[in-house]
Amino acid sequence: MQSGKSGNIENGVLVEAKRLKKYFDVRGKGKLHAVDDVSFEIRQGETLGLVGESGCGKSTVGNVVMRLVPKTEGEFLYRGKDVFSATASEQMELCKRMQIIFQDPYSSLNPRKTIKDILSEAYVIHNYGSKGKIFQAVGKLCDLVEMAHNLLERFPHELDGGMRQVVGIARALSLSADFIVCDEPVSSLDVSVQARIINLLMDLQKKLGLSYLFISHDLSVVRHISNRIAIMYLGQIVETAETDRIFQNALHPYSIALLSAIPRVNVSNSKRIVLKGDVPSPMNPKPGCRFAPRCWMAHESCVRDDQEQVEVEPGHFVACRFALESRERAKKAETIGKS
Repeated sequence: MQSGKSGNIENGVLVEAKRLKKYFDVRGKGKLHAVDDVSFEIRQGETLGLVGESGCGKSTVGNVVMRLVPKTEGEFLYRGKDVFSATASEQMELCKRMQIIFQDPYSSLNPRKTIKDILSEAYVIHNYGSKGKIFQAVGKLCDLVEMAHNLLERFPHELDGGMRQVVGIARALSLSADFIVCDEPVSSLDVSVQARIINLLMDLQKKLGLSYLFISHDLSVVRHISNRIAIMYLGQIVETAETDRIFQNALHPYSIALLSAIPRVNVSNSKRIVLKGDVPSPMNPKPGCRFAPRCWMAHESCVRDDQEQVEVEPGHFVACRFALESRERAKKAETIGKS
């Protein structure tokens, strides 16, 4: 794969999270395990969709890897180097390469600045050049995201939600970033506008070879844009696989339940799984599978033992003992059938 930027990428992997943890201290109660031992990798030009219900820690993962909140433990590697141990000069360079698109395009833009000033800010901070050179670069940004130049003199409140998000995308691309965290970038937009923003992100990815960590609770959106999907539950990733594999053969009980909730045209052939029981508290969680209290397949060992992600087939990882057992039974049956 060609990246167009300096630095070696081992096996095409641009960024890699290794056992990331983020705990928040809650006075008088202990530690809230928002992100608890999360690992993943994203290749150059690839989109990893990070999916889960509200409060599972998706956005916290994005904030941690972008260093918006400090980590508790773990590493996040960009081109093989840990961003958490970067020097001040290296951090300035990382700001050019790693960017984020926020969920709310209104609150993430300075209401007192014009669009031109907002898009010029990164160039000014990084001493890009003269005002003329910066204005020329801003014009190219507008062309890249297909935004009319006459909008540059307007303020954020004068634009609709979709166009404000286009400004947010342009700002993320201003210094030639190649890794972008998309933190639910379309959840606050109308459906028709969502399609426009998703198509823009995909077009930009093809043109520039961008890599996305796309965070969302909307499986339909994630399916459209993602190459692979990681499903998260209560601070942990429970299953990771290629997008088609997740939708055709999800193995973790939570993944199966989550997919069953997707609206379908032919409801007669679909059965929604309604989970029973309360969601466990992320405060000082007990050992064992976090999903066990709501799982219809749970066994004593699920409550007692932590479940590590295991590769059940190439590129398909799952943290569930029953999923592993069913896979082994299927392999044995296949072997017997061939003999």
